[in-house]
Amino acid sequence: MSSTIVRADQLLYTPEEAAAVLRFGRSTVYELMAAGELKFIKRGRSRRIKRCHLEEFVNALEPQSH
Repeated sequence: MSSTIVRADQLLYTPEEAAAVLRFGRSTVYELMAAGELKFIKRGRSRRIKRCHLEEFVNALEPQSH
């Protein structure tokens, strides 16, 4: 298992870095991107997620009631 280091001033995140920040699995982040729930930028074969899009995603999450 590799540890991902994410800087506080980072503007763009790889899906793996975004997963570490969100505390989700990597495949979950890819599923969210594919479903359009998490915006991303595609440049060639690379995908990057803006910090503001991570914040928008988290702010849109609804708390679960038991």
